[in-house]
Amino acid sequence: MVIDINSSHIFSNIRSLIIEDFRDLTTSIMISGSFNPPLLKIIQDVTTSPVPTSLFPSENNTRCGEKIDYGHFEKLVIGAMLSLITLLTIAGNCLVVISVCFVKKLRQPSNYLIVSLALADLSVAIAVMPFVSVTDLIGGEWIFGQVFCNVFIAMDVMCCTASIMTLCVISVDRYLGITRPLTYPVRQNGKCMAKMILCVWLLSASITLPPLFGWAQNVNDDKVCLISQDFGYTIYSTAVAFYIPMSVMLFMYYRIYKAAKRSAEKHKFSGFPRPEESEGMISANGVIKPHKESEECSNLAKFLRNDRKNISIFKREQKAATTLGIIVGAFTVCWLPFFILSTARPFICGTECSCIPLWMERTFLWLGYANSLINPFIYAFFNRDLRTTYRNLLQCRYRNINRKLSAAGMHEALRLAERPDHIL
Repeated sequence: MVIDINSSHIFSNIRSLIIEDFRDLTTSIMISGSFNPPLLKIIQDVTTSPVPTSLFPSENNTRCGEKIDYGHFEKLVIGAMLSLITLLTIAGNCLVVISVCFVKKLRQPSNYLIVSLALADLSVAIAVMPFVSVTDLIGGEWIFGQVFCNVFIAMDVMCCTASIMTLCVISVDRYLGITRPLTYPVRQNGKCMAKMILCVWLLSASITLPPLFGWAQNVNDDKVCLISQDFGYTIYSTAVAFYIPMSVMLFMYYRIYKAAKRSAEKHKFSGFPRPEESEGMISANGVIKPHKESEECSNLAKFLRNDRKNISIFKREQKAATTLGIIVGAFTVCWLPFFILSTARPFICGTECSCIPLWMERTFLWLGYANSLINPFIYAFFNRDLRTTYRNLLQCRYRNINRKLSAAGMHEALRLAERPDHIL
């Protein structure tokens, strides 16, 4: 911007000097009587030419107003896909909120984090996705005004960041529940979870405040609505919103995986008599000693009783590692391309606007929004109570859901008591 203003000022000064010289030359030619029409025509063209705004083409005039013209069929396909993603996201997260709030068995402190995650994803689907869908359908031009642009960016950043950071807190909660099964559930109460959720939303809101208070201004005009491309703000926002939570989630997944591996090595079936020990139990005449047989049977029965608990712990750790692995994998696949692009964009295009192709930006953005769609289904896949509640709600069987869950839980406990090696 400074280069454009200074260069325009220099050009205007040079032009004024040239015009004065040409006027003096014209006057002298007319006085001398030697009139040359072609020369006069050149002088008139120079003196009446407009002043360019810049000696160099501005980046804003080339890429900031990029627009994609879709055909009718393309608009129909894109609109159907984006509408389907939005509606499924709303439906899935509403099921989570309704299930936890109205089913007594699911109203546990650990599920409060899942409700917070569902509310964040639901906010993305209601307050963000419709406006992005309309903008994409008309080719990428922002039509909702400059004032609402700042509100929209604030909602987008806060809701997406709250979703990501809630996933991070859930991974920490799962890790503590596995590694400290005796002490952590005692400390895990409603007030503690409420404080954690409040901290998540306050930290998410802190990322939206700098552009509203003058640190970094959003790129906002009649056609473009883009988050601030200030270098410092970009590094701060992407680090807090994505890179730090992703690092924590990966670390928690690694620790849970190591705990499950250690548990598998610790709870091996080592109590059974080895073949050489069985051979030692047989006397010289080939008869098994009665007292030795009874002792081994007693040890085996004791081992089986103790090992049921060991198998349950191991299966729980294995299930937690699998669940968190899928959550971290889906989260990384959905959001990593978008945040790599967002981090690199100011260093590639500058701070005035974006030079990245619009189709690439929108594809990575909607891939990130898809994480809000798949979160409810991931948790339902690994949680039997949520699956049962979803099924009853979708089939309009609202009555006696709590009784059905209690009966299903009791049946599962009896089945596991008989066959402890079969745990969902």
